[in-house]
Amino acid sequence: MFDRLEGIIRRYEDINMMLVDPSVVSDQEKFRNLMKEQKNLEPIVSSFTEYKKCKQTIEDSLSLLDEESDPEMKEMLRQELSDAKEMLPKMEEKLKILLLPKDPNDEKNVIVEIRAGVGGDEAALFAADMYRLYTRYAERQGWKVETMSMEDIGIGGIKDVSFMIKGNGAYSRLKFESGVHRVQRIPATESGGRIHTSAITVAIMPEVEDVAVEIDLNDCKFDVFRASGNGGQCVNTTDSAVRLTHLPTGIVISCQDEKSQQQNKAKALKVLRAKLYEMEQERQHGEEAELRRSQVGSGDRSEKIRTYNFHQGRVTDHRIGLTLYKIDQIMDGDIDEIIDGLIAADQADKLLQMAD
Repeated sequence: MFDRLEGIIRRYEDINMMLVDPSVVSDQEKFRNLMKEQKNLEPIVSSFTEYKKCKQTIEDSLSLLDEESDPEMKEMLRQELSDAKEMLPKMEEKLKILLLPKDPNDEKNVIVEIRAGVGGDEAALFAADMYRLYTRYAERQGWKVETMSMEDIGIGGIKDVSFMIKGNGAYSRLKFESGVHRVQRIPATESGGRIHTSAITVAIMPEVEDVAVEIDLNDCKFDVFRASGNGGQCVNTTDSAVRLTHLPTGIVISCQDEKSQQQNKAKALKVLRAKLYEMEQERQHGEEAELRRSQVGSGDRSEKIRTYNFHQGRVTDHRIGLTLYKIDQIMDGDIDEIIDGLIAADQADKLLQMAD
C-alpha cells in the first residue's frame, strides 16, 4: 500500500510541474484532464502527508523521551506520543478507503425513476411523497432538479415520475437508493383506521454521455401527443409531448415537461441512453454481483431495501439493519445518516474483499 502511495505522491508532483508548462496550458483538453486528476489525488496526498507527520511525531517523541529529564516535558511528550499512536491506525484506515477503486459514475448527475407499485392509490401517494423527499434532499445539497416526465392520478398521487438531479457527486450519494421502498401507514382514504402496506420502486441511473452509448435512431419510434397535467404556456395547447419506443428492447419513455417536441425528444433520448447503459452494466456484472453480494445489496429494483412505518415513526434500511425514529425529518429529505451508513457498509465490504 505504501509503495502505491509513494507513487501517487510522485504522480501528483509531476502533474503540478506539467500544469505550469506553457505547452500543456495551451492544450485545453490535456490541461482539464490533468486538473481533474490533480483534484482526485489531492485527498490521498493530503491524508498521506498527515500520516507521515503522525509517524514522525511518534519517532520524535520516543527519541526525546529518552533524552528528556524534566518531568513536565516528559509528561507532555508522553501525551503527544499517546495521541499520535491513537490517531495512526485511524489514518491508515482512511488511506485504505481512499485507495479503494473509484466508481467511474460517482461524480455524474443522476436520472431518478419512481413508480407506484402494489397498493393502488396509496402507493401513488407514497410515490409523490418520495418524489418530494428526493427533491428536498437535492435542495439541501445545492443540486438542481429537472423533471422529465410525470403521470399523476389527480388526488395528489403520482403513478410514475422521471427526473434528473444535477450536482457534483449526485450518483455517489444516491446510487444505493435503487430498489423497493415499502410504506406502512393508515391511508387518508381509510375510514376504519387500518394500517396498509404499499410499495414503490426507485431506479437511480447515472447520466450517460452521448459517446458512451450509441443509439441508432432507426431503432427508435417517436410519437407526439398533447401534454396533460399542469404546465406553462403552450405545454397543454400543442402536440409537444414525445413518446419514444426503442424497438430492440421495447423500452418506452414519455417526456412532456418541455414546451417543444425537440426538447422533449432530447430528454427522452437521454433517459433511453441511461437505461441502455444500466442494462449493459447489469449484463456485465450480473454473475459477479451474485458471487459478491454485499450488505448493501445489489440495487436490484425487486429487492425490498427500506420500510417507512408511519405508525411507529421509524424508517428501517434492511440492508444494514439501521432503524431511525425520525420519519418526519427523513420524509423532508434528511437522509444523510442513512446514505452515510450505506456508503460505510459498502466500503467495509470492499476492504474485506481486498483482504481476501
